[in-house]
Amino acid sequence: SKTSAFFQEHIELPFFVEHLKEKPTKEPTPKAWAFETGRNQWARFEQWPPAAAKPRTLYFDAGGRLSFDTPAVAAGFDEYTSDPDRPVPVTGEIDEGMPRDYMTRDQRFASRRSDVLVYASEPLEHDVMIAGPIEAELQVCTSGTDSDFVVKLIDVYPNDYPDPHPNPAHVHMGGYQQLVRGEPFRGKFRNGLDTPEPFTPGKQTKITFSMPDVCHVFRPGHRIMVQIQSSWFPLTDRNPQTFVNIPDAKLTDFRKAVERVYRGGTDGSRLRVRVME
Repeated sequence: SKTSAFFQEHIELPFFVEHLKEKPTKEPTPKAWAFETGRNQWARFEQWPPAAAKPRTLYFDAGGRLSFDTPAVAAGFDEYTSDPDRPVPVTGEIDEGMPRDYMTRDQRFASRRSDVLVYASEPLEHDVMIAGPIEAELQVCTSGTDSDFVVKLIDVYPNDYPDPHPNPAHVHMGGYQQLVRGEPFRGKFRNGLDTPEPFTPGKQTKITFSMPDVCHVFRPGHRIMVQIQSSWFPLTDRNPQTFVNIPDAKLTDFRKAVERVYRGGTDGSRLRVRVME
């Protein structure tokens, strides 16, 4: 898809013609333009989120399952140990600074780590287009007094997906775990940015936060994946996992913490999304 050429010809130029030259355009300007990643095409919408995007919920379930269906098993939890001395990196490669394409990088390196939880759907039978805001609703507890929680929405390609041609970057697309959207949240601010509050170690706590809007189509044969982790370095600074003023944190403040994410039952962790119908 020639995204840049389309943007200049059909979005940017008509906007300037209408608002700078005050001349009529060939067709009325929509309320919103959005690029549908996954399908790789521009789309017009008369409102955002689109009226056809209906609220749906992605539930975390036992065995690393992710589904739009309410979990049938009893509530449980998954846990991992977060170590500030071994933070989860943004990419699996060694880069000088932040790579420009980090928001679409392969996340297979992260799914192999013991400090990252992975939930994935079955292969999709038809297109699933998620359009609009995403809300993460996590039920967690920690052995520390502060923790970060990073939620990543990922598009998993089929194992037999062909590599691009030409392929100068030598990217292997079979099983590629493409980052679609990711958002970190510092747990101490769960009740407001002006009211930091420590966690009570071992106490189940609800955390709700918004992720940036998305307009992405998961294609047939692909899987929807969610990864949960407690660091994302160097995009976010390391959380000592103790309730301190982080810029003034001492080496002794940085401690390992066991992070538990509850799933299943009626109050388990989930993502609230909007799916086009």
